[in-house]
Amino acid sequence: MECLLTPRPDGITVVQPCGRLDLLVAAELKHTLLDLIASGQRRLVVDLDLVAFIDSSGLGTLIAALKAARLDGGDLRIARPGQQTRVVLSLTTLDRILRPYASVEEACTGY
Repeated sequence: MECLLTPRPDGITVVQPCGRLDLLVAAELKHTLLDLIASGQRRLVVDLDLVAFIDSSGLGTLIAALKAARLDGGDLRIARPGQQTRVVLSLTTLDRILRPYASVEEACTGY
């Protein structure tokens, strides 16, 4: 999975995956996110604007990274999820844990 990593001056790293976040690529994204956390980048925003589809594997990746970040004193937030992602988050009630933000800037505010 192609991911654009953008470190910000405020210490937040924006991760923007592109394509489908499913069983075929979820492990790759999980590896990327966990490597970032292990290297000390514990404040992450995952920008889902270019993710066309997410399944349970993709959700599992985000939850695993959220848990790892919080255990290290950080956090993971999601921004700009598409309609399909919002529906999946809502149906699984994961939108209570992974609160979707309308923009990257909004997700970074008050971090």
